[in-house]
Amino acid sequence: MDNLTPKEIVEHLDKYVIGQDDAKKTIAVALRNRYRRMQLSPEMQHDVTPKNILMIGSTGVGKTEIARRLAKMMNLPFIKVEASKYTEVGFVGRDVESMIRDLAATSMGIVREAENEKNKEKIENYIENKIIEKLLPPLPAGASEQKQAEYDASFARMQERFSKGELDHLKIKVTMPHNANLPEDGLPPQMIQVQESIIKVLGGMGKKGPEKEVSVADAKKILAQEASEALLDEEQLKILALEKVEKGGIVFLDEVDKIAVAATSQSRQDPSKEGVQRDLLPIVEGSTVHTKLGMVKTDHILFIAAGAFHLSKPSDLIPELQGRFPLRVELDSLDEETLYRILTEPKNSLIKQYQALMKVEDVELVFDEEALHAIAHYSLLANEKTEDIGARRLHTVMEKILEDISFLADEYEGERVTIDKELVDSKIGKVVE
Repeated sequence: MDNLTPKEIVEHLDKYVIGQDDAKKTIAVALRNRYRRMQLSPEMQHDVTPKNILMIGSTGVGKTEIARRLAKMMNLPFIKVEASKYTEVGFVGRDVESMIRDLAATSMGIVREAENEKNKEKIENYIENKIIEKLLPPLPAGASEQKQAEYDASFARMQERFSKGELDHLKIKVTMPHNANLPEDGLPPQMIQVQESIIKVLGGMGKKGPEKEVSVADAKKILAQEASEALLDEEQLKILALEKVEKGGIVFLDEVDKIAVAATSQSRQDPSKEGVQRDLLPIVEGSTVHTKLGMVKTDHILFIAAGAFHLSKPSDLIPELQGRFPLRVELDSLDEETLYRILTEPKNSLIKQYQALMKVEDVELVFDEEALHAIAHYSLLANEKTEDIGARRLHTVMEKILEDISFLADEYEGERVTIDKELVDSKIGKVVE
């Protein structure tokens, strides 16, 4: 997936996000430029910085969904954070550097999962041997050849039963894993370094937790972590994760309009909001942040900021921060036709989700074409009359329509239930009015 062309990236997004072609195209090019950059000489690579993106559009038009789907598709370290959750350094709350620490942790998770998959067979053998050794204690040193042969035969039988799941109900004692790393969330870098120094001085003391009696089925899950730590090189994982976060990390900074100070605001120089912007600036420009992986350089991390900008404008952000988001893309508001397409076209559309959920209760849910257009129409009306929450309004409308059917699902078991326009009008018409 690393070298998909922009057209292929957009084709993938089209399966999940309807419309918003400009936004898809801008992000697809930004991601392709990362691949292009990696093909350049090291000297040139250093000078080619990512072109950060500012997405402007109302809530529920697909800003987050585009970024989320991209990260999942390309298996990149991705985090979504709300800009309004951060506070200026010196105030109580989360400092902006914590987003890079979260991104580093995500990267480590991706790398560990990939390495576990590569070493799946070794990990499974480790778990199997550990469990069988608990059930069949090893022979003492100097045992006769006959005893050894008998033991080997018993071990082989145990392996066969283990593979069939026949031992899952048995109880064994296992040492519970214990995470020696202390939480770092919201702490300044100096405190994190102190914590790590203490852990190193203690030499990993207390890494093992208490012994607990569990079933073999549960022991498999508990020992998976132990097997991963025993078979994988932690330092090598950190190096891989560090490289992945620095070259492929994406930070989706939502609600960036909430830290903009509108010109009409009575307190034009709002210290907390402007303070967050100024703290954000060095991270977006390129700085070094201390994380559990080591020092992470943010120079080539892609930042995608998004906001509705109802009460403020992008020009209300401090000029330096505006300059760090050179690509601007405005997302379209959703009309009735787009809402209808969102309802029906995506790979896991809302209609398919509800049909699958009711299938669990052995109820076949069928939607008339007229009913689907009515749902889109009422969703648009509701958005116009009250707060415009975009495609999220479809969830509200669908829940209202299917509330009774879902509640009485056991009475409809084995039946085919058709949702027609009359039902939609009766359930939603008066509510919207």
